Amino acid sequence: MTMRATTRRRQLGAMLRKLRASKGMTLEEAGHLVGVSKATVSRYETQAGPVKWIVVDALCRAYGATDAERDAVVRLAKDAKQQGWWSSFADSIPENMNLLLTLEDEAVQENHFSCVYVPGLLQTRAYSTALQRANEVPLAPDEIERLVDIRMKRQEILTRPKPLRLWAIIDESVIRRVVGSPQTMKEQLDCLLAANDSPHTTLQVLPFSKGAHAAALGSFVMIGGAEPALDVVYVDFHTGSLFLEKDEELERYRLAFEYLRAQALDMEASSALIHRARKEL
Repeated sequence: MTMRATTRRRQLGAMLRKLRASKGMTLEEAGHLVGVSKATVSRYETQAGPVKWIVVDALCRAYGATDAERDAVVRLAKDAKQQGWWSSFADSIPENMNLLLTLEDEAVQENHFSCVYVPGLLQTRAYSTALQRANEVPLAPDEIERLVDIRMKRQEILTRPKPLRLWAIIDESVIRRVVGSPQTMKEQLDCLLAANDSPHTTLQVLPFSKGAHAAALGSFVMIGGAEPALDVVYVDFHTGSLFLEKDEELERYRLAFEYLRAQALDMEASSALIHRARKEL
């Protein structure tokens, strides 16, 4: 199995570890309950090699997983080798992006906080292109176009038959920072206004007047699965990315998002502030 085929396996392993830990079982105890070796249980949790969904199902039952949790984990096991739409780009997509796209493809909800740029799922093509051109390492035109194509394709999760539920909180600096040109920025702000009219998207602006806030350390994305146990926090740094899935990490970011949501303007006031920013361009 190639490195890029392990994205669903990564989720599967994390879920199985969490379920076993919740019961306080050792690898050996879990294996004994379902008739497999300690090494097999360890392999299933560490993303090494193929899995049998019937063993995964048995482990979930041994761990006392709910029906919804068991269905979600078994589905991951059955889809472990499945490739998404981005597989045609796989040779040139960084592993962290490959994982992000896989997690998003399975997600039912995402909560974004952005303090620098418009979230990728809400960017226009012109805005996204301008961001790629601003990269400190100059990119060839065809490379920029490829990266923008991926981002535009990624946005289709907002219009699929069962759309992703998106809640985005953006710092006021995001709508004030002119990316590309004033015209590019006007089009981008129009896109944000349209997004706030969508039944599946909620957009709030955190104004400068609120001062210090709960996410002063930076932007983050909370990717929500069909079950809370499948949630992951994605944090993108200049030098790399982190995927956080420990219960204490998830709880910290959930709390931060709740505080941000309370501090930000409501949807109507947010749209009004975006309108003002557009007029000032």
